[in-house]
Amino acid sequence: MKKIYFTPGPTELYPTVAAHIENALHEDICSISHRSSRFKDIFKATRDNLKILLEIPDNFHIFFIGSATEAMERIIENCVQHKSSHLVNGAFSERFYKTALDLKKEPQKIMASFGNGFYEHEIEIDADSELICVTQNETSTGVALSPDFISRMKRRHPEKLIAVDVVSSVPYAALDYKFLDCAFFSVQKGFGLPAGLGVIIANERCIQKAQSLQEKDFDIGSYHNFPSLLKQAQKCQTSETPNVLAIYLLGKVCADYLQSGLSEIRKQTEIKSVALYEFFENHPQYKPFVKEESFRSHTIIVSETISESSSMISRAAKQGFIIGSGYGNYKNRHIRIANFPVHSLDNVKSLLVYLR
Repeated sequence: MKKIYFTPGPTELYPTVAAHIENALHEDICSISHRSSRFKDIFKATRDNLKILLEIPDNFHIFFIGSATEAMERIIENCVQHKSSHLVNGAFSERFYKTALDLKKEPQKIMASFGNGFYEHEIEIDADSELICVTQNETSTGVALSPDFISRMKRRHPEKLIAVDVVSSVPYAALDYKFLDCAFFSVQKGFGLPAGLGVIIANERCIQKAQSLQEKDFDIGSYHNFPSLLKQAQKCQTSETPNVLAIYLLGKVCADYLQSGLSEIRKQTEIKSVALYEFFENHPQYKPFVKEESFRSHTIIVSETISESSSMISRAAKQGFIIGSGYGNYKNRHIRIANFPVHSLDNVKSLLVYLR
């Protein structure tokens, strides 16, 4: 039986990935040197495709690292001397905050209850904060903050850096990079790839901040600090031997997305999410966890379940539908369904027929 993975990440592999892997093996991509001209070509193609796909301005740099969790650490190290501010409303925004604590910073925590977003008039950023950290799409709860919310945050605090976690919303999220300084994601969600690659998108202000901290003898990391990553990226290289296959595959899937058209991908994502939310709103055994529609994610749909979710998830798996459980304290009270480009409308309809 062919299984369909609706898990929030790792998720189903994008349909073209198998052919891209086969081609990579045929071309010995996994054996080439990361200092070779072939790798430089792969780096450049992936970087350029990402910039085109996500409409990233020229003053932003692309860094390839190990994971999105690593990205949190790199960003705090390189962009914060003393204080960052964190909008926390779920497990992953909490992780960003705790990363700052672990790095001996003095982070400000701005809380919203799980399942809720933030209202601008309720947010007071400390004057001495250097970096505002926003989780645009909270994977643990299915809460999304609109790109306009982030843009308005930047307008209110133009002097501060803004870092945005887009792990479970890219490439759907239509961010305007003029109104942020840094973004990051990993590839096992919206790009339908095997886990093992993280991406940081950072502008010149972030680089300058890192350099100023370095000049003041602050610890900004060693081999993976922003100045080091930038030095190598300008040569289409990485600081150490990277996951060459993952970088290659990301570039190829970006090209596939460009061929499909991002506007069509976004349109299909919204059609599927509407179908999922309407189903959960009208079924007696389910209820959308995020009550306010304006905060509902289009890419991670979270539903409460009347009975324990584990038995339902087990039954669905026997029929070939692999569904995500709730996160943390919600493990047996929620289900989480990914809605990424890899998940076709037919996939979603088949899942809903089963759940119905």
